[in-house]
Amino acid sequence: MDIIPRRSFIKTTLTATAATAMGASASTAAEPRPDTGREFYELRSYRLAAGASSAPLEGYLEKAFIPEMNRRGVATVGVFTGTPSPAAPVVWVLIPFTSPESFVNATTGIHTTPAVLAAGADYLQVPRSAAAFERMDSWLLLAFAGMPRMELPAYSRARQPRLFELRTYESYSELKARKKVDMFNDGEIQVMRDVDLAPVFYGEALTGPNLPHLTYMTSATDAEAHKLHWDAFRVHPEWVKMRSDPQYADTMSKNISHMLIPTSYSQI
Repeated sequence: MDIIPRRSFIKTTLTATAATAMGASASTAAEPRPDTGREFYELRSYRLAAGASSAPLEGYLEKAFIPEMNRRGVATVGVFTGTPSPAAPVVWVLIPFTSPESFVNATTGIHTTPAVLAAGADYLQVPRSAAAFERMDSWLLLAFAGMPRMELPAYSRARQPRLFELRTYESYSELKARKKVDMFNDGEIQVMRDVDLAPVFYGEALTGPNLPHLTYMTSATDAEAHKLHWDAFRVHPEWVKMRSDPQYADTMSKNISHMLIPTSYSQI
């Protein structure tokens, strides 16, 4: 029996999955949109033990992981802290890729790289009794046709004070999840731009827990500005019209929101 090399298997699987997702999107959108140039995103959440310090994990991300990702052609990696509850600290990582192949090439064998092993030794060699995190969740997302590439506002590019909101919309069926993606592509993204919610990315989840769902990120200079932008969104005429359109009924069954603060070394 022939044995398929691991890297080739992963590339083939991811390419097939992405092609299926993009084909489904094109077939159900109100009007055809080009699928070329759509990014992929890996979104990670590291769940830490109650009361644990994030320093070992963050030291690894800053000194080992991000430099290696940059060397492998991934230019913009975001790291954020957020606390869904005081007893459960979480570190979020957002990694953009140009293709399934770039995802595989950038992540395969990273922990056999001498530079990573050296810079990340304190994290990678930690004893079980002092584990840096309890579990890591990971999702692979495909960018929406309506916003195929990540967009960073000027204050983010300049590393000025900023915050981000990460939202996940779960759906009770695959068709309803697809329709919610269509809703964004057909106008909701533009409304968010109009009211300065400054979206960073939109992605439909291809793999990971709690499918089907989509995830997106908006940004602002501070919490007050972010609130004002959302207030403007809720009364925007186009949004008022869309939310009452029967074709978009019941597209979302659960809305999960995390307010995130970028670390000092985050590239987003």
